[in-house]
Amino acid sequence: MKILKSRKALSPVVASIILIAVTVAVSIAVAAWMGALTFTFMGYEKLAITQVTWTPNTGFTMIVNNTGTKDLTIDHIEINYARLSSGVSPTAPLSLATGKSVTFTITYTYTNGTGYDVSVVTSSAYKFTEHFTGGTNVG
Repeated sequence: MKILKSRKALSPVVASIILIAVTVAVSIAVAAWMGALTFTFMGYEKLAITQVTWTPNTGFTMIVNNTGTKDLTIDHIEINYARLSSGVSPTAPLSLATGKSVTFTITYTYTNGTGYDVSVVTSSAYKFTEHFTGGTNVG
């Protein structure tokens, strides 16, 4: 009859070290993956109206800069929270890359000294509003 030699099991210390090493490796992989998702998909939209020039009896021009971390699309422009359906050049929707600007010419009858809330609305429904006084140039 043949006698089988028994194999020795790994010691509990070695098994614990291997388990901890695998856990750490998986945690590092998951953290790297989540970090990549954050930087790729978590950009934000931000617009700044940097200059407004009022033109007597005509309207005004304004320069809009994309200061956010991702490209966006300008859907429309509002004055005092009413959407302008005409008189805006260039027409929306208009794509605007990060770090780029666009100059809008807006035909609008205004009164000197009257306050106006001018909003630029993106296709993601974010509204960027600045308050301006008619006839007072900014920028």
